[in-house]
Amino acid sequence: MKILVTGGAGFIGSSFVRYLLGAREDAEIVNLDLLTYAGNLRNIEEVAANPRYRFVRGDIADRVQLREVFEEHQFDAVVNFAAETHVDRSILDSAPFVRTNIEGTRCLLEEARRYKVERFIQISTDEVYGSLGSTGSFREDTPLDPTSPYSASKAAADLMVLAYVKTHRVPALVTRCSNNYGPYQFPEKLIPVLITNAMENRPLPIYGDGMNVREWIFADEHSRAVLMALERGNPGEVYNVGSGHEKTNLEVVHEILRLMDKPESLIQFVKDRPAHDRRYSIDCSKIRREWAWSPEIDFCTGLAATIEWYRTHQDWIREIKNTSYLSYYDQMYTRRDETLAGTASSKEED
Repeated sequence: MKILVTGGAGFIGSSFVRYLLGAREDAEIVNLDLLTYAGNLRNIEEVAANPRYRFVRGDIADRVQLREVFEEHQFDAVVNFAAETHVDRSILDSAPFVRTNIEGTRCLLEEARRYKVERFIQISTDEVYGSLGSTGSFREDTPLDPTSPYSASKAAADLMVLAYVKTHRVPALVTRCSNNYGPYQFPEKLIPVLITNAMENRPLPIYGDGMNVREWIFADEHSRAVLMALERGNPGEVYNVGSGHEKTNLEVVHEILRLMDKPESLIQFVKDRPAHDRRYSIDCSKIRREWAWSPEIDFCTGLAATIEWYRTHQDWIREIKNTSYLSYYDQMYTRRDETLAGTASSKEED
């Protein structure tokens, strides 16, 4: 099985690349990644020498390059992780999200259609459903109600995928997962921001009152579900992937401080962002029923493993923080805080 994995140098994509090479001895992977700020070849260095793996630097919105890659490799399947994902960035400038998440997905679908791939997996997010109240969970038939330019772009991509199934009979399906965490996550997201700041005894920024609820899944668990989608999913279907581990942001930060033996005085509440979804919760009974899916890693165990990984990979953290991106990263948050009348220390992301 020859598989094109897009965005495979990012956090979740690299988890899938490593997982798939270990789980399927017949899998050959071409990893297409543009290596923007969140893509890092160090995320996949442990498999770089594997004869069943090849890296290609490229843009999913570049039709000329895509056609060359498809022509050379004749893929059996495509798994599309490539995306712009940072909500705060989408609030400041939605253009890159439209280009990568919508146009890039369309370009991939066109080449998958041209070269008659046997399976196309679109990796989406629970954020396309919008926000929940204190009860209930998102089902696959929950109406889409995105609240940020990021989630709107992912919802548009999902609809494009499903339209290509109906119009062009592309054998595609969509997976929508809850919040991921684990090793190699870029330190602009909530959990790595909290861990790396706590390691340096810096303030741990929490939006608003800290009572926003997210469902957390360890990245390797997500990868296991994506492989099941590849092997067992049906074209035209949407599959929710979740763990059942719902936590408020305050619960997350308190658990991190406890595991790291750090004082709660490090918590710093900052101005909330616009349209901050209050609660996400995934109903994944469909994959439990159809794929015998069940989560295997509880939140505390996964979080402890994640903290230990960051503790023992400080060279990885330093390399990222020493890149030219760092100045842009700081400027981006200064711009955002000026726009939102917030504070320059607010770096949480769902």
